[in-house]
Formats: sequence, structure tokens, C-alpha cells
Amino acid sequence: MRLEGKTIIITGASSGIGAAAARLFAAEGASLVLGARREDRLAALCDEIEAAGGRATFLAGDVRDAASVEGLVRLAEDRFGALHGAFNNAGITGPGGPLEALAPEGWDEVLGTNLTSAYVAARHQIPALRRAGGGAMVFTSSFVGQGIGLPGMAAYAAAKAGLVGLVQVLAVELGAEGIRANALLPGGTLTEMAGTDPAVHAQVAGLHALKRMADPEEIARAALFLLSDDASFVTGSAMYADGGNAICKAA
Repeated sequence: MRLEGKTIIITGASSGIGAAAARLFAAEGASLVLGARREDRLAALCDEIEAAGGRATFLAGDVRDAASVEGLVRLAEDRFGALHGAFNNAGITGPGGPLEALAPEGWDEVLGTNLTSAYVAARHQIPALRRAGGGAMVFTSSFVGQGIGLPGMAAYAAAKAGLVGLVQVLAVELGAEGIRANALLPGGTLTEMAGTDPAVHAQVAGLHALKRMADPEEIARAALFLLSDDASFVTGSAMYADGGNAICKAA
């Protein structure tokens, strides 16, 4: 029960890594506030968690919307008394293609969802973490833009690399107050975002030293570590959970 007595926000919780994290964190004792755009999925996930004896509530919204993000924080404090951690996981890959073909609105959407949203989240979560006497924030980054450059993913790479810089500054600014900030860098993971084409999955698997893609729960376990007291001396890190993607050069 590594999150017993802690209240955690999870964004992007309606599917994939976020949903897997919600199930895992609830089993580890956390009270959860779940955020995503798909309200029906959030409601079903909360029902599932509570039926299993866990504690969860939700607020549907867009991570780019400050009012929605502030609502998640307020819900954590009003429903469960305090906020102790956040898994800022929501993100999109955006349109593919070379940079010169990427329209400004496509760039803005990817940067807004993947990077500016992290600023919005931190800005509202930090005061609540202070009120709780400390805590932890984890931001889902990627091996793309950090360990490898993939053609056609300039906006995604820029946003995810930016998250690493953000957590380094947050760690320095907030460490003396007992607030930790870390980036989690998953490898290819079998989520809806990865599609359903076996040929694509096989190609992506080949980029990893383990020669497979991750199950979402494997990434959720890494986030669990960073949010738990097991990681009490870990802050400002860019932690790979990428199956050896960043160090694998062999086909």
C-alpha cells in the first residue's frame, strides 16, 4: 500500500497508461481524482475502482483549460482533504510529417496539450502540495526528443523534451519545500495511441532492447515508484521506462 493516505490526480485517465495507473494506484491505497475529456469512460473507471473497494472521483475537461485543472485540485481538497501528488499524463502525438508541412495550428495543439498543459497543471498543483506539507508531481515525457529523434514528430519531440527541462527547474525551485518533480519517459506502449496495426507494433518493438512494446501497467508501475515515498530522494530526473529504447541501436 505505497500510496496509503495519499490523494493523487491523474490526467489522461480515461484509457492507456492513465487508466492503468488509476487501477494500480487505487490498489496501492490512493484516493484518486481522475481527469480526461471522455466523461463516460471516467465514470465507468471510477465505478470499477469503487466496486473493488477503492476511492475515486472525476472531473471531465481539457488539460489546456486552467479552470478544468483548477477544478481537479479543488476536487482533491474538497473530497479527500488534501492533494499529495499528481500524475500529469495526458498527451497527444499530433499530426505526422516533416516540419515544413506542419501547420501552425498543429504545432500549437501539440505544444499546448503536451507542454503548456504541464505549466498550467504545476501552477495550480504547487499551492495545494504546499498546503499538504509536500508531495510529488510526475510528468509523462517520452524517449522521443530525449533518446532518439523520429522523423515526422518535431512538435511532439519538442514538447516532450521541454517537459524534462521543466521538471529540472521545478525540482530546484521546490525541493526545499519537500515537493519533488520528475519526468517519466516511456517507450512504445500498447495503448489506443499506438493503433492496432501488428506490422507497426512489430516495427516499434524492434526499436527496443527488449524487442517488445510495454503493457500500460508496466509504465504505471514506474509512475507509482516516482509518486511514492520509495522515491523520496529522487527529483529532477528524466527516468526511462523504455525497454532499452534509448540505448538500442541494433535492428
